[in-house]
Amino acid sequence: MIIQSRQFIGSFNTLADLPKSEMPEFCFIGRSNVGKSSLINYITGKKDLAKVSSTPGKTQSFNYFLINKNWHLVDLPGYGYAKRSKTLRASWNTEMHRYFIERETLLCVFVLIDSRIPPQKLDLELIHFLGENEVPFSLVFTKADKREFKACMQNIKVFKSELLKTWEALPTSFITSSEEKQGGDLILEFIAEVASK
Repeated sequence: MIIQSRQFIGSFNTLADLPKSEMPEFCFIGRSNVGKSSLINYITGKKDLAKVSSTPGKTQSFNYFLINKNWHLVDLPGYGYAKRSKTLRASWNTEMHRYFIERETLLCVFVLIDSRIPPQKLDLELIHFLGENEVPFSLVFTKADKREFKACMQNIKVFKSELLKTWEALPTSFITSSEEKQGGDLILEFIAEVASK
């Protein structure tokens, strides 16, 4: 897929506010500092499409972009930032979980995993939630740069082994490096294939 156009639609705080559209949508989510904004900017070919917040955990909204005038990319805020109150975190988690389950136009959740570190509890919890609720998702391992590639591959292997303790088969996964422009074309090919079904 070639990205010919990309347009920011808006930020929405609740499901009721989301755009009324039948266009397919694909959302990206991951822990704070996983490299989500960099990945989105890389795959869309626009370096400042997704803004990096100066205050991690502050933005809590569904950020919508119209891609090629025929599908939506949804940028969800990073999770796991401890300085949010428990009440606010719980409220936002509930809103996201409802979105994953209830949003009929959502075709795939891309769960971003930092390939430089061992499996994290919050990532595994989200993946199990998606699986238990039969929400289609894929894994995107980020920051697999050449200088740390061997260690990243080992962490990815450990992560997959951890999933196989409770999963019969693994979801589709991608290994990416926004810095070195690797893996984004495969994600776009996957999106094109899923959207065309």
